[in-house]
Amino acid sequence: MLKVNKKVIGSLEKCYSLAMLNYQGRDHFLCAAEKVNNCYLISLDGEIEETVWEGPGGVMTMVQVPGTDGQFLATRKFYSPNDSKEASIVVVTPKGKDDWEVRTLCDLPFVHRFDILQAGGRNYIIACALKSDHEYKDDWRSPGKVFVAELPSDLTGFNEENQLKLTVLKDNMLKNHGYYRHVEQNGSTSSIVSCDGGVYQFCPPAKTGADWSIRQLTTDAASDGLLLDLNGDGVEELCTIAPFHGDTVNIYQQQDGKFTLDYTYPEKLDFLHAIFGGTICGQPTWIIGNRKGDRKLLAFTYADGSYQAQELDRGRGAANVLHYVYEGKDILIAANRETDEIARYELTK
Repeated sequence: MLKVNKKVIGSLEKCYSLAMLNYQGRDHFLCAAEKVNNCYLISLDGEIEETVWEGPGGVMTMVQVPGTDGQFLATRKFYSPNDSKEASIVVVTPKGKDDWEVRTLCDLPFVHRFDILQAGGRNYIIACALKSDHEYKDDWRSPGKVFVAELPSDLTGFNEENQLKLTVLKDNMLKNHGYYRHVEQNGSTSSIVSCDGGVYQFCPPAKTGADWSIRQLTTDAASDGLLLDLNGDGVEELCTIAPFHGDTVNIYQQQDGKFTLDYTYPEKLDFLHAIFGGTICGQPTWIIGNRKGDRKLLAFTYADGSYQAQELDRGRGAANVLHYVYEGKDILIAANRETDEIARYELTK
């Protein structure tokens, strides 16, 4: 069992996106809002250090540009599935205290998640659009897509007039919502992308000029998913929440490269959204959070021959969570969107 010591470190209306950022020789994290509101730079011990911007918000994803001192990419103006036609990806560069330059990298309507992967000594951007067009509320007639491009090492030349060109890697991805970066034991990275048509793994080119590879892990609809050896048998399980913004927690076992459903959590959890998988206090742990009903934050582990769930918090409504180790302790940060609360959980055995 985990012991939980919670501290509320800030209030931010509709807080949503979280990301680590190495800047001026230290690790920090970013927290930004889904609606028109601030983005904060926060120290690992929970002190708000700078205001990166005060708007326009609509931030689903933030990712540091590898090898830079505090430069990162962010989505902008994705306010909801019904209000994201004007979404784009921007380049954010620190210029001084509370002074961050924001420039357009590329306009990409409905861009929800993206990442920067490294392979063969090069950086690649992979960007996932939730849908492709929209005419009325809850219009899902135009499925989403996955876009890719090689990301240049110098981004200073990109702006509204000179944008990075992306190409479509895969289309026809209805409710293309979920994204999780997967790190192999050898350090290579890939993307786990979830939609109504199933869960896919996208791997960047191993060498210049080679193609991306795409593997479908399951055809079952999923809102989000990740790979994690949760039960310690040396083979990764596929852990998903389903369907889109759904209420069901599933774990799939892998045999001969195929995933079959092994476990479904008996309780329905309305509007599942937050997700993290990794080692916490020495044990493989899957964290999930839901945004309606009891708004639970749960930690799934495997012990005594079965999957077990521990409640870490309730009533808060995490949109996203972030994990790091600070001064030897496991820290979980939650953007509790439904209660405008940035929370820091110190987890110990």
